[in-house]
Amino acid sequence: MAKRPAPEVNAGSMADIAFLLLIFFLVTTTIETDSGITRKLPPIDDEQQDPPPLKEKNIFIVLVNAKGDLLVEDEPMAFEDLRDAAITFLDNGGGTGDEACNYCQGPGDSDSSDNPVKAVISLQNDRRTEYGTYIAVQNELVAAYNELRNREANRLYGVDFTDMEAAFNDPEFQGDVDKLKERIKKIQELFPQKLSEAEPKR
Repeated sequence: MAKRPAPEVNAGSMADIAFLLLIFFLVTTTIETDSGITRKLPPIDDEQQDPPPLKEKNIFIVLVNAKGDLLVEDEPMAFEDLRDAAITFLDNGGGTGDEACNYCQGPGDSDSSDNPVKAVISLQNDRRTEYGTYIAVQNELVAAYNELRNREANRLYGVDFTDMEAAFNDPEFQGDVDKLKERIKKIQELFPQKLSEAEPKR
């Protein structure tokens, strides 16, 4: 008795199906992107310039160790107190004469910063500091600047600085862009964000 030939499976369309599945997964897969910190680096300058001299009292040192503990001005500090401490330093207004600050509302301590233009926050961290802790400290320091800028923007223009920035960055903003840009620049000049990041310590 003769054997019947086994029926063949038609695999002609398998390549098409595999190609369609590949396209489907490429289109539907989402790629997560790390959100970093927005920083504008200074322009490249061919001529080396010495940094301007700084008084010790105009520098606010924030140190984050490997365990995530904060040391502010050589004193241990709780994380939730960092923003208020930075605001007090920036808004101190301890200068006199040409360095006096007529819009500062701080205590005016002569041993602390002269004015917000002179004040510098120096952030130092350990190489083993957790990235999440580093970002959280950065956020608190930037929030201190934003809080002071919001206060001045409300005093001068009746609107938060953060709202002004959001409107300026909105492509559908219908108002006077040049006027808004000038107001943002004015507030940034009152409280310039001078946040220095020292090289991590071993």
